[in-house]
Amino acid sequence: GEGGVLTEAVRQRPYSVVLLDEVEKADPEVMNLFYQVFDKGMLSDGEGRVVDFKNTVVFLTSNLASDVIMGMAQGPVRPDPEELTSAIRPVLNKHFKPALVARMTIVPFYPISVEAMKDIVSLKIGHIGDRLMKSHRMGFVVDPAVIDQVAQRCTEVETGARNIDHILSGSLLPKISTEILTRMSEGGLPKKLTLGLDASGEFELGFSD
Repeated sequence: GEGGVLTEAVRQRPYSVVLLDEVEKADPEVMNLFYQVFDKGMLSDGEGRVVDFKNTVVFLTSNLASDVIMGMAQGPVRPDPEELTSAIRPVLNKHFKPALVARMTIVPFYPISVEAMKDIVSLKIGHIGDRLMKSHRMGFVVDPAVIDQVAQRCTEVETGARNIDHILSGSLLPKISTEILTRMSEGGLPKKLTLGLDASGEFELGFSD
């Protein structure tokens, strides 16, 4: 019945964490179900059984008002969480029923800083170097400009840090794989790969012994 999957899971494990990611995309009927959970602490399944949600923690994530948060965070003074909450509440009330929002605890997230983004990019690219060493005994050197550029590209889009994997998997890894396969077919692999940027800002690979 309606809500059966959720109610059965919570019935079996009442001390649970339920995550609704990008909840703004959910059907309004789904939110009506959770209004019952937030209001009464319980939910009935399709067979009429009442399931207790009082020991269940529900997290809802959303990109609503991300532009508001971004705009405030770019100011000279870092806004406090209460200021952000007050600023985004009208946007939430416009999308969801105010009675539903009133039963939530709003926790605004600050945008990832450029420095933090660089650390994430460095970590992800470092994993590529680990794979090269493990699979081909090949050293890996990265120009810091690469880290800066990828981090900058990720701070310019809403997907943020998630865009790192898209850039590396869609652009860098295929380029590295193609070059390695070409050199293997020619009889051998160099001992070191240097990753940089060409004049147009694209990834540039340099192989050396």
